[in-house]
Amino acid sequence: MIFFLFIGFIILQRMIEMFIAKRNERWTRERGAIEFGQRHYKYIVLLHICFLVSTVWEVMVFHKQLSLIWPYLLTGFVAAQFLRVWAIASLGYYWNTKILVVPKADIVQKGPYRLMRHPNYLVVMVEFFVIPFMFKAYITACLFSVLNIIILSVRIKEEEKALASRTNYGEVFENISRFKP
Repeated sequence: MIFFLFIGFIILQRMIEMFIAKRNERWTRERGAIEFGQRHYKYIVLLHICFLVSTVWEVMVFHKQLSLIWPYLLTGFVAAQFLRVWAIASLGYYWNTKILVVPKADIVQKGPYRLMRHPNYLVVMVEFFVIPFMFKAYITACLFSVLNIIILSVRIKEEEKALASRTNYGEVFENISRFKP
């Protein structure tokens, strides 16, 4: 029961994020946003869907139970959610699941973006580990953590290249780490 409530919360959260992303996409496109990374975007979406399906499948098929260290894992999950909300709120209308760049827009330098370049990707890395580990879905945690690192290695290069070509990204983030303060 706890597992399905938790997964339900994550699915609801993702649906709200997609609503926000669509709203923000309209706003940025009205300001001349250019989309980059369309070729790999579908793989990111597929990865996230398969991650949730795999977690549910592994827990159900192998009758996994809540981990003994679930309080620590849940704490990590909650901390990641605070970072996610902080990142989304800091970017405002510029936050999106796609790479949409408004030419000559100033790069956001507030919130977690004062400390690191990609806080939302850090959140996803934490989630791909913590969510399945909380329910002992170790195969999913390991497999999708590796797959996520692979897709992020493509995504981050594409995003940084797009931002550097159309904004002041390079000069703003030249001395700021990708994932750590």
